[in-house]
Amino acid sequence: MNKAAFLDRDGVITEDPPHYAHRVDQVRIIPGSGEAIRLLNEWGYLVIVVSNQSGIARGYYQERDVALFNEEMKRQLSLEGAHIDAIYYCPHHPDGSIEKYREVCTCRKPQPGMIIQAAKQHQINLKTSFLIGDKFSDIVAGNAVNCRTIFVLTGHGKDEMHHLNGSTVPVAENLLDAVKKYVI
Repeated sequence: MNKAAFLDRDGVITEDPPHYAHRVDQVRIIPGSGEAIRLLNEWGYLVIVVSNQSGIARGYYQERDVALFNEEMKRQLSLEGAHIDAIYYCPHHPDGSIEKYREVCTCRKPQPGMIIQAAKQHQINLKTSFLIGDKFSDIVAGNAVNCRTIFVLTGHGKDEMHHLNGSTVPVAENLLDAVKKYVI
C-alpha cells in the first residue's frame, strides 16, 4: 500500500486570485510549495491534488481550462524538482448554472469522494496518509476517511481559522511549514 499527501490546490499550492483561478496566466506557485512537494516526493509520498472547481458548474470556465491550469502548475513545479502524481477535481455545485454540473455529489469537499477514488486507483493506505488544506471543508473531508489533516494559513486559511475552534488539527503558516513541522 502507498502513502499519500493529499493537497488542496488553490490557496495551498497556488495563490488563490480574487475570482476563481482558471487561466494559465493566473498560475502563481506559493513560495515554498515546490520545495514542500519535492520533499514529499523524496520521502515516498504520492502527491495527489484534490480540488473543488465549482467555477465549472457556475459557468465561469470549462474543464479544459482546469486541465490547462493544472498542466502549467505541474510545469512550474517541475522547475523546482517537484512532481504531482495525480489531480482530482470536482466540477459540481448544487447551485450551478450549468445543468450538467448542477448536483449534490460525493466528490465535492467536504465529502471525501475524490480521496476515496484516489485511494482505490493508487492503492493508498489512508491511515498513513494526510491531507493539507486551507478550508475547513478540506479538514472535514480528510477526517471522513481517517487521514491525518493539517491546516494552512495561506489562501482562505486565516479567514477559516475560526472553524477550528477547539480542534486539535495542526496549523502551519504554509505548505512548506506544514511539511517540515508535521511530516518529517
